[in-house]
Amino acid sequence: MSSEQITVEVLAAMSGSVGTRAGEILSAVIRHAHDLAREVRLQRGELLAAADFLRRCGEISDEARHEYILLSDVLGLTMVVDTESADVGDGALETSVLGPFYREGAPWEPAGANISRGHGDGETARIHGRVLDITGAPVSDAVLDVWGTNGSGLYENVDPAQPDYNLRGRFRSGPDGRYALWTVKPVSYPIPDDGPVGDLLAVTGRHNMRPAHFHVIASALGYRTVVTELYTDDDRYLASDAVFGVKPSLVVHYNRVTDPEALEAGGRREPYWDLEYDFVLTRGNAAAVGFSTGRQPAATAPASR
Repeated sequence: MSSEQITVEVLAAMSGSVGTRAGEILSAVIRHAHDLAREVRLQRGELLAAADFLRRCGEISDEARHEYILLSDVLGLTMVVDTESADVGDGALETSVLGPFYREGAPWEPAGANISRGHGDGETARIHGRVLDITGAPVSDAVLDVWGTNGSGLYENVDPAQPDYNLRGRFRSGPDGRYALWTVKPVSYPIPDDGPVGDLLAVTGRHNMRPAHFHVIASALGYRTVVTELYTDDDRYLASDAVFGVKPSLVVHYNRVTDPEALEAGGRREPYWDLEYDFVLTRGNAAAVGFSTGRQPAATAPASR
């Protein structure tokens, strides 16, 4: 019996799922996986090594870390799925990766609130602008669920030294579509490389750095939910993001505010970074994210990264 005959038999065994979405996906997985094995002449030991790699991904995952999502990110699969499934009109907000560190249930904050709740979180930044539809009309009561790392490149759910939900918050746009918040200027940081995904990066000669970015889930009633990131334009890793999330329309510029009159108008004494950005949404159905991490207990949290 040839390997091609085996593929035919396996697909025939899937006939009970014909016409279903599960059947469509699984049949395609079988065809492509079998073709891959034939193309590279996959050996038994290599198949077992792949199975062991996946086992290790499961073993290292916990409430605050999801190695399989990280794997999907570094293989570029996440961005392929996001880009293929996004229905984005010209000028509308584009998607980027959710990442493995999103945590649902961030506190609701009033306009202009500061989500930097820790000590020494980083350089102060103000992010503000409008939520608009594709015609430029304001979208009121839109929700911006935002999060980021501190100046050390750590998310609060993997860093017990930070307050609960530090640098996370949910904001609503006003009647004129305007929003505003205070946080810290993003920094580049390494994704975890102490597990199987790190081994994959090493064997392929890749670095594990992500360019500085600010996470946003933008949603509103009657509009498509957009999971995205805003990337800082002065970051050295923009052209080599470990998870391929950068899109030109998502690269933004932070201005340094130092003028005394401008500082006084903003109610600040010390210089800060300022980003003005409009989120443009398209009509459609809002959708739940469907994934969230938890907060890692202090006893098991990593000492660094």
